[in-house]
Amino acid sequence: MYKLGIVNGHIVSGKEIKKANLYIQDGKIALETTEFLEAAEIYNAEGLHIIPGCLDVHCHFRDPGYTDKEDMLHGTRAAAVGGVTTVFDMPNTNPPVRDAQSFREKAVYFSDRAYVDFALWGLALGEMNSSKLAEMVEAGAIAFKFFWGYALNSKTYELIYNYKPEMPDLIAPLDNGEVYELFEEVARTGALLAIHAEDHVLVRMLTERVLKSGRRDYSALLEARSNLAEEVAIQTAIAFSKVTGARLHIAHISTQEGIELVKEAQKKGIPVTTETCSHHLFLDSGDYDRVGPVMKVYPPVRGKRDRQALWSGLQEGTVSLVCSDHAPHKLADKKGDLFSVPAGMCDVETMLPLMINEVSRGVITLPFVVQKMAENPAKLFDLYPQKGCLEIGADADLVLIDLNKETEIRNERLHSKQPITGFHGTFIKGCLVATFLRGRQIMKDGEVIGEPQGELVKPQRRS
Repeated sequence: MYKLGIVNGHIVSGKEIKKANLYIQDGKIALETTEFLEAAEIYNAEGLHIIPGCLDVHCHFRDPGYTDKEDMLHGTRAAAVGGVTTVFDMPNTNPPVRDAQSFREKAVYFSDRAYVDFALWGLALGEMNSSKLAEMVEAGAIAFKFFWGYALNSKTYELIYNYKPEMPDLIAPLDNGEVYELFEEVARTGALLAIHAEDHVLVRMLTERVLKSGRRDYSALLEARSNLAEEVAIQTAIAFSKVTGARLHIAHISTQEGIELVKEAQKKGIPVTTETCSHHLFLDSGDYDRVGPVMKVYPPVRGKRDRQALWSGLQEGTVSLVCSDHAPHKLADKKGDLFSVPAGMCDVETMLPLMINEVSRGVITLPFVVQKMAENPAKLFDLYPQKGCLEIGADADLVLIDLNKETEIRNERLHSKQPITGFHGTFIKGCLVATFLRGRQIMKDGEVIGEPQGELVKPQRRS
């Protein structure tokens, strides 16, 4: 007898949809069949579609260090409600994940605070921790993140987002020679290297120019953090990847120019991939008057031309996956002068519903959603087939969807510690009605059930 049977559902893979029954044992997919077998528990999924649990590879849960904004409990609760069963937490916490010891400490700290499974990014700092990269890989780091162009606090290694050279305790951003050496070091580990792609010299100069003009409107922000800043950073990163062999991943790509550069690099066989975020897919600069400073993110939400290019890149395969860049702030901090408020907003709970709504509109298909939010992330980060699919032996991470049910995204219904989103008031056709993690139901009708039982997941490194 099986532990759980989920019957009469429409099972969705990255290739097809078929009606069948799933049987689960020991937290794994044990059998897919059209037959009805004995199970200790039966879940009737008649009329529902079943997809693999999504992987969100880009989350800032602010924990430890900034838990007034978000924490692992609230963030993973939001993930569970949003159909995300594996989250990748970024390393720029306090303390940051910069060596094996800090990696292990964070993993232990999260062990009783996560409602979903989690992976941990390691921070690549150049010469400051190049000798620690291999030990982080050995400990299980999912990949490395390099915040290109960001200064650091010399005492805490915290990122300084808007730095000035005269600031105390400052480590200036790496120059291109130092960045090149960082690429070499990461390449030696075989791990993937993700970058924040904005040229900091251009951003500083353009920001100063805009501020001197006295402008504080959204178009001024787009001029300050221009398409050119992303283009130059991506161009340089691709050149470094080509020579060093580092597996390059462009985080939160936002421009048409960036898409074109990645597409050409992929044609040449350079090991570069990219992601885009739900806010870049579902918002553009024309939404600022409605949404306000809540919409401020880095890189910024841009114009319609760039948004269309991201969708084209996603559909043709240049863009491998969709993620959230979930990065909440307190509501009070998101009010005021656009150039002073911090960048970031909630997205982990809303990104899958937004994509499901596009399925209901006939823009994309459910297999496409599975590819971009489950299969591709799992494959890229060496977690497939443990994660990202419903094959025999895979973790029984599932999301059940009612495509006929309608809902509305409301701030007050979100589960993050600071439930603030640019999608407040958006109507969605297609509801997530249940989430399962390793065969155990963790969400029912929009609310988390049970206690945190998320586990650390580690990549199966490529030979």
